[in-house]
Amino acid sequence: MDLRQLIETYRPCNEAEARDRELMLYALDHFPDLLSRENPVCHFTASNWITNAGRDRILLVHHNIYRHWAWTGGHADGDPDLRAVALREAMEETGLTELRPLCEGIFSLQVLDVDHHIKRGQYVASHLHLDCCYLWEADETAPLRARDGENTGVQWVPIDEVLAVANEPVMDIVYGKLNEKLKALSIVTTDAAITEAEEEMASGKKPENARTALAALRRKYFG
Repeated sequence: MDLRQLIETYRPCNEAEARDRELMLYALDHFPDLLSRENPVCHFTASNWITNAGRDRILLVHHNIYRHWAWTGGHADGDPDLRAVALREAMEETGLTELRPLCEGIFSLQVLDVDHHIKRGQYVASHLHLDCCYLWEADETAPLRARDGENTGVQWVPIDEVLAVANEPVMDIVYGKLNEKLKALSIVTTDAAITEAEEEMASGKKPENARTALAALRRKYFG
């Protein structure tokens, strides 16, 4: 699928994602250069939500420009394969050499306001990032390394402390959504939960319990 098809077929999990998805599709219809940061109004970026095997920690980096702990990611810079862009940025910014995808497609999408700032001595005007986020699992014992010139630290943060550590209120909605979706994914893919649901489906008993709950979570977050 090309980028437009991926966004068209993405199932929004809430009103914010539905509206952002509409804006992305509008931009694709009206701007020819959305994969390049040369578009001063808006352009595509790819980000990552990296978790550990226990699904209870998130890997954050301390970005130089805004001096916040945040997710990893970067600009498409002409590459229409945003998943590959995200993976490349994750490895470059954290020093990780191996990440396992937990979702084959887009995990989350959002349109982000980027305030004006100075980057490498150049003024960058305020603009929009049309962001597609991908979900990965990494070994929390693997060595980490900050990316010189981009970030000054890399650390695993308990999932329920992400908002406090990031200390960036404008991103609370996004990071909160990502954590909620990750927790839901962990529930619906837990072996015990799946076994319970399968047993109830086989026996025909209490269909309103595990089976219904799992189905509802799947529909809400993953189509």
